[in-house]
Amino acid sequence: MARISRRVSAVAESATLAIDAKAKALKAAGEDVVGFGAGEPDFPTPDYIIEAAAAACREARNHKYTPTAGLPELREAIQVKTARDSGFEVTPAQVLVTNGAKQAIYEACATLLDPDDEVLLPAPYWTTYPEAIGLAGARAVAVNTTAESGFRVTVDQLEAGVSRRTKMLLFVSPSNPTGAVYPRHEIEAIGRWAAEHGLWVLTDEIYEHLVYGEARHHSMPALVPDLGDRCVVVNGVAKTYAMTGWRVGWLLGPLDVVQAATNLQSHSTSNVANVSQRAALAALTGDLAACTAMRLAFDRRRKRMYESLTAMPGVRCVEPEGAFYAFPSFEGVLGRDLRGRLPATTLELAELLLEEAKVAVVPGEAFGAPGYARLSYALSDDEMVEGLTRMGKLLTEAG
Repeated sequence: MARISRRVSAVAESATLAIDAKAKALKAAGEDVVGFGAGEPDFPTPDYIIEAAAAACREARNHKYTPTAGLPELREAIQVKTARDSGFEVTPAQVLVTNGAKQAIYEACATLLDPDDEVLLPAPYWTTYPEAIGLAGARAVAVNTTAESGFRVTVDQLEAGVSRRTKMLLFVSPSNPTGAVYPRHEIEAIGRWAAEHGLWVLTDEIYEHLVYGEARHHSMPALVPDLGDRCVVVNGVAKTYAMTGWRVGWLLGPLDVVQAATNLQSHSTSNVANVSQRAALAALTGDLAACTAMRLAFDRRRKRMYESLTAMPGVRCVEPEGAFYAFPSFEGVLGRDLRGRLPATTLELAELLLEEAKVAVVPGEAFGAPGYARLSYALSDDEMVEGLTRMGKLLTEAG
């Protein structure tokens, strides 16, 4: 009899967290490593949020269990914030506060999917999506996009991937890992297609405020009201307010889905830590000044990274429009001599970059896109320039 269940044994380690951990371990050992792996802002949480958390620590009411679905005032704040930022109207009863958006994704999949159900998953995709789908016993059906399409899936591609087992579409804009942002008309078309097929849509809006240039974020259920009863929206404070470690996310959806997901959470984690919830409440009822400052910095770094990557021999890159990642192709580098080694995959190239240039990137295999790699520009300008310089120097040696 196996010691570990088949279900959990099938779960892959998070590649992004693994790369980040390896880079941090090398730094702790004295190595001068530049890490492009982390998916979190390099800015501190704004002071007014920290002060709210400190005050919450001293309040006895926060030392006790609270409702599993979240503090009533936080659920109300999420309702108001969603209407303000997305134009999507929900009631507080349609909000479940979770331990980060990652738990919201897991609970949405566990609540809606049964064994043998299929989920259309545009690729490249964030590493957690297929694992959450698999833990529910369902199967992720990758729908591959290309750099030529801006890494955006089309209705025709989705139609080709649908089957009698298809129950859900997992949709993300802005995208991790590609930085792609869908224009309004494409979101509307995809939403109408999903509604016509009677599919559920799980849409991840965690990067909603991090868009650049002419790009704009649009919420699918706000654009396609007919989808409202078959749509679950995932979001959180992590990226907008530089609060990744506070672990506060949420899911929004039809009342029966939220009630079922709340029952699930009541037997796993119960309520999210009250101090973190109070901090999230302060964030959502404050302004977006800190986010605006971050976005300006990310935009500057985005342009610099894009210019640097496209200047490297053998590297091609689509200019990212959202989130804080670039997703370049290294296919023109693979198989070439790099200091006596011939990396055949981006997994091997990532190892070589870490060992020879002390630069950590996440290989595209983790996102269903071999030949590519994800680089976060959520690090200081100086670190970013140094890492790109090292990478460029190494790649120019390719024979």
